[in-house]
Amino acid sequence: MRRNDREIKENFEIEAIISRSDVCRIAFAENNTPYIVTMNFGYSGGDEPCLYFHCAPRGRKLEMMKKNSLVCFEMDTDHKLYGGEKGCDWGMNFRSIVGYGRLSIIDNNEEKIKGLDSIMAHYSDSKNFTYDTKVIERTTVLKLIITEMTGKKA
Repeated sequence: MRRNDREIKENFEIEAIISRSDVCRIAFAENNTPYIVTMNFGYSGGDEPCLYFHCAPRGRKLEMMKKNSLVCFEMDTDHKLYGGEKGCDWGMNFRSIVGYGRLSIIDNNEEKIKGLDSIMAHYSDSKNFTYDTKVIERTTVLKLIITEMTGKKA
């Protein structure tokens, strides 16, 4: 990060940004062609932090992931626009996370449920969810194992 004064290093601050973020953007790359997609997510911290996503069983992101599972992700929150007398005096304060990791499809139903529970918990105060077995079987759940993550406040 170029501006050290804006870097967020404390894990509890990074996780607070994650908890307040509504969506996560995932960037894929294939043959010098970038592709970015905005998704709902769930986060699991600890010693092996990861993100969970759900999606349709087919699509461009899955095709690109199979060719290159290394992805970049971004999320942001706490946006506050401020103005000034001149055009270039305007700006925006925000907090963001940028990270990297490996994305894969979860095949095990037990792990799928863990991922779906994580997604549901991100958007709900509830902790107990039930799922139809047929829905679990046809739902694609992705797991992004985070290898690097940094926070920024601007």
